[in-house]
Amino acid sequence: MKIDVLSLFPDILKGFFTSSIMARAVERGLISYTLNDIRDYAIDKHHKCDDQIFGGGAGMLMLPAPVSAALDAVDADNARVIYVTPGGRLFNQAYARELAAEERLVILCGRYEGVDQRIIDRYVSDEISIGDYVLSSGETAAMVIVDAVYRLIPGVITGESLDEESFEGGLLEYPQYTRPAVYDTMKVPDVLVSGHHANIVKWRMKKRLEKTLLYRPDLLQGKGLEGELRAMILELIGQGGEA
Repeated sequence: MKIDVLSLFPDILKGFFTSSIMARAVERGLISYTLNDIRDYAIDKHHKCDDQIFGGGAGMLMLPAPVSAALDAVDADNARVIYVTPGGRLFNQAYARELAAEERLVILCGRYEGVDQRIIDRYVSDEISIGDYVLSSGETAAMVIVDAVYRLIPGVITGESLDEESFEGGLLEYPQYTRPAVYDTMKVPDVLVSGHHANIVKWRMKKRLEKTLLYRPDLLQGKGLEGELRAMILELIGQGGEA
């Protein structure tokens, strides 16, 4: 996958793309990227990229000309173009999987009050929000989206690691433990050190259901769970698991 990020502050993004799993994915050729400074495409000597909003109102808006030139420079017409904005479609794991199937993503980071609507109308295919809150930095939201997407690209992370993560199968992830078996008087659950694989699988599923009922019961709506899973849910509800 090729990722082009357009930003007024590309230095914010550099550490993310040159560290940890992302750096290894780039080294292995699974990911390529460019960080593009929109100010390089400003048309005046002061590199001005924002101005007042027509009709009045607080704040400044990113000018269309530098943003348009930056998008043209990365051949945005032949890519899926994402604009990160609180007013967009809510991002989730299913959306991340959809984007992970793309060969190219162009991500436009907004600043101030955002970008001129004509840029959105001309170039943008996806307006994406990462949550019901407002950030000062479109770069922060862009990193969230890239992080959720690139790890789903085959070869970046093992399939086994992805299979039981939160939101896979519509459930949150079960709790996990490592050595030592007793830490500060707190013990690892006996089932996890029993060596009984079938019991471990059952315990993990029950804990996934329990956590989902507690924190995200909306994920279970309409799932039509039957058999053992339904029995687990009824048991948990009877124990106050939905509190």
